[in-house]
Amino acid sequence: MSHWHRPLMVSAGLMSVLAAATAVALVLDDRTLDGMPVWAKPLKFAMSVAVYSFTWAWLLSLQRRDRRWGRRAGTVLAVAGVAEVAVITFQAARAHRSHFNAATPFDSALFGVMGVMIIGLMVANIVAAVAVLLDRQADGPSTWAVRFGLVISTLGLASGGLMLGPRPGQSLAGGVIGAHTVSAPDGGPGLPLLGWSVVAGDLRVPHFVGMHALQLLPLLPLALAALSRRFPVLAPERVRQGLTLTAGGPYAGGFALVLWQALRGQSLVRPDGPTLAAAGVLVVLGLAGAAASTRAPGRSTTRTATTSPAPAATTAAVEAVR
Repeated sequence: MSHWHRPLMVSAGLMSVLAAATAVALVLDDRTLDGMPVWAKPLKFAMSVAVYSFTWAWLLSLQRRDRRWGRRAGTVLAVAGVAEVAVITFQAARAHRSHFNAATPFDSALFGVMGVMIIGLMVANIVAAVAVLLDRQADGPSTWAVRFGLVISTLGLASGGLMLGPRPGQSLAGGVIGAHTVSAPDGGPGLPLLGWSVVAGDLRVPHFVGMHALQLLPLLPLALAALSRRFPVLAPERVRQGLTLTAGGPYAGGFALVLWQALRGQSLVRPDGPTLAAAGVLVVLGLAGAAASTRAPGRSTTRTATTSPAPAATTAAVEAVR
């Protein structure tokens, strides 16, 4: 890891320490904000940015050609991520909202700083993604996993922009501009720790699912390679690549599904018929793709095994006649 991107590794380390500190504060401080413990949000963001920074440090280390502009984009990712979480933590300590807060000029200025950091993060994410995508990885499965992860995570990051802008009834005079929740005010009943609404749509769900494709999908080829030692069917690279592609498609579909669900004002935990039907289609397609990926080598082996004895039997019969 000595050659990994240093600012991103520093960011991952700082966020890990902050996550531990806010976890302790969560236990000791019983204050709440919008129905959630004040330290829940800094804890979530610290953990998320720690994993995000570590993953980007790893991805940038995979480049076979050192691109200075790609490494600079990594530095922007590190600085923007740390700065955003710093504002979130500072506001939590004051028991003030960090996002969408225009209650005072100071609060509005802090949210403006966060907005600049978020835009920088999005642009740097795209630049760094291009730098990584220009290189093919060690094998096909890893290459496709990184490609899917980068594209979906960029879309997930961009989906955060849907939370900005005034909602019906909001104004600067009211002190709040923008919201996580669709079709209901922020601060209603939510999932433990995560806070995602259980009564309305919540744009944090697709934002989270999309962003963390960057961590989850590249782990799949590593897992398949490890499992191939025990399950020979996974040994051929084309099988592992097929399974990676199969996973990437439904993951992208799942991101689109939870985004569609949130925009319709529907809670993640209360899906309606169309949502369940779409989810069922994604599951069926995923299972069909997995079956096709793993069966292809088997069919080839079966044909070889059943057809190869025929020439041998014919030869034996001819020798017996002679």
